[in-house]
Amino acid sequence: MKFVDEAVIHVEAGDGGGGCVSFRREKFIPKGGPDGGDGGDGGSVYLVGDVNLNTLVDFRHKRRHRAERGQNGMGRNMRGRSGADAFVKVPLGTRVRDADTDEVIGELLTHGQRLLVAQGGFHGIGNARYKSSTNRAPRQSTPGTPGERRTLQLELLLLADVGLLGLPNAGKSSLIRSLSSAKPKVADYPFTTLHPNLGVVSLGSKRSFVVADIPGLIEGAAGGAGLGTRFLKHLSRTRLLLHLVDLAGFEGAQEPAEQVRTLERELAEFGQDLADKERWLVLNKIDLLDAQTLDQRREAIVRELAWSGPVFLISAATGSGREVLAEALMQRLEQLPHPLAADTPADGDDDAPWHPLD
Repeated sequence: MKFVDEAVIHVEAGDGGGGCVSFRREKFIPKGGPDGGDGGDGGSVYLVGDVNLNTLVDFRHKRRHRAERGQNGMGRNMRGRSGADAFVKVPLGTRVRDADTDEVIGELLTHGQRLLVAQGGFHGIGNARYKSSTNRAPRQSTPGTPGERRTLQLELLLLADVGLLGLPNAGKSSLIRSLSSAKPKVADYPFTTLHPNLGVVSLGSKRSFVVADIPGLIEGAAGGAGLGTRFLKHLSRTRLLLHLVDLAGFEGAQEPAEQVRTLERELAEFGQDLADKERWLVLNKIDLLDAQTLDQRREAIVRELAWSGPVFLISAATGSGREVLAEALMQRLEQLPHPLAADTPADGDDDAPWHPLD
C-alpha cells in the first residue's frame, strides 16, 4: 500500500430540519389548535482514530464526507428524525488543521478517540411551540440552521518510540530489519527508502518498543533538499533518536564526525524541539573494519565531536551488537515518560547524558 502522510478533505455536517406549520384537523374538534412539530438536528462529522490504519491514502480517492440532514417536522406534534452522524476513520497520529485558518483542531492519538470537526445544524421550531394565550393560531416556524462546512488538512505524524537518523546508505533500513520483523527495501544506492517504515522490537513479555526509519537526509534537508523536509516531522513524537553513522565510509563520503555535524545543523534548522531530543551515536558497518582501525575511528569521532552520550558499535548486516543496543534502548525507554502522557517529571535527571546499565 502506498504511504501517504498528507491529505485535504472536505467535511459537511447535516442541516437541521425545518419546523412544521400545521393545525389539528379532526372530526368533532373544530378548534384543534397548532400541532406542527420541530425538525430534527443535523448529523455531525467526527474523525475517529483507528489503530488498524497506517496511511492517509484512502483520502486521495474520497475527499468529501457528509453527515445526514435532519428531517423536517410534521403535523400531530411529530418531531423530525435527527440526521445520522458521519464517522471517518484515520490512522493514529493524525493532526487535523483547518485549511482556511491554519488552526490546529486536534490530534487523534488513541484507538477509538473521536474528534468533532463539523457540528450539525440545530433543528427548526414548529408552530406548536409558538402558541400562547394571546397567539392561539400561530403560523410561524423557523428553518433549521445549516451544518458546518470545512476544508481540513490531515497530517500524519508517526507514533514511534525511537527514530533512526542518518545520511543515505548509513544502514537505517538494514538496522530496522535486523531489530524487528519490518522488511523495508535495502539496496546499495542512495534513497532506497522513499517513505517511513515502522518496526516493533520485542524483548520478551510486555517489553517492546516501536522504531521509525525515515528516508536518508542530506545537507539542506530542512530547506527542502532531498526527501528530508517532508519526513523529518515523523521524528517529532519519538522519545529518543539513534544517529547512525557509516563507519567504513566510501570514496567521496564525508568524514564520520562531519556527517554528525551536518545532520545536527539540519535538526536545528527544522526545529529546536527536534534538535534537543536525546540522541545516541550508533557506529555501523563494523564488520568491514579490523579491530585496530575500529578503535582508532571510534576514538577519533568521540574526540572530534566531544561526544558525552552513549556510543554503540554495530553491524546491521551481521547483527553484531544488535542485542546490546536493543536492551539499552528498552532500559532507557522504561525510564523516560511517554510523550502522550501528562508532563510529569521522570526519575532522575533526564537532561544529563545517559549511559546503558552494565
